[in-house]
Amino acid sequence: MLEIANLACSRGDRQLFAGLNFSLEAGSLLYVEGRNGTGKTTLLRTICGLFLADEGEIRWNGEDTRSLAEEYTREVVYLGHHNGIKNDLTGLENLRISTVLDGDEVDEEQIWSALKKMGLAGFEDLPTKVLSQGQKRRVALARLLLNDSRLWVLDEPFTALDTAAVDLLQSVIAEHIEKGGLVILTTHQEVALTSGQVQRLRLGRH
Repeated sequence: MLEIANLACSRGDRQLFAGLNFSLEAGSLLYVEGRNGTGKTTLLRTICGLFLADEGEIRWNGEDTRSLAEEYTREVVYLGHHNGIKNDLTGLENLRISTVLDGDEVDEEQIWSALKKMGLAGFEDLPTKVLSQGQKRRVALARLLLNDSRLWVLDEPFTALDTAAVDLLQSVIAEHIEKGGLVILTTHQEVALTSGQVQRLRLGRH
């Protein structure tokens, strides 16, 4: 379980939020809402350990994530606004590197399969710099199919995706939740996944 206790974060001299408290159980999705500038990305990056909070604690199964260190970060996969892929490398090469960095043991067949499932059959061995923005996003999202992390933190994951890819990603996220995973996401797009009975957190006063 993930617990956020009395969390406060600032950007420069401006406090984004304070006294933030919530928890997320296994098999749950948290939809973080709010206008631009309310701290959605900062919150997600803080949960992943990429940004230091001013106050408060982030707990994983009751323990402070700062004391858990790598034991916690191995449980988390973060996908932000940027795809985090190298343009001179192919989709295959990018995923080989990311799986090694994530500590996931996958073989070549699994990487090919992930790219195919994400609609990239025939584009696996092309440099990603020649792919469209939507295809580049699919390469980045294929990471989700290749890791064992329980907590997925996704910042605008549907950006640049066409309708078919949006539907596919929603099914991938839903399957992770059904298996007991936890998902935190932000999105400006109206998708079925966030329109139902999901846990919501709104940042900002309005």
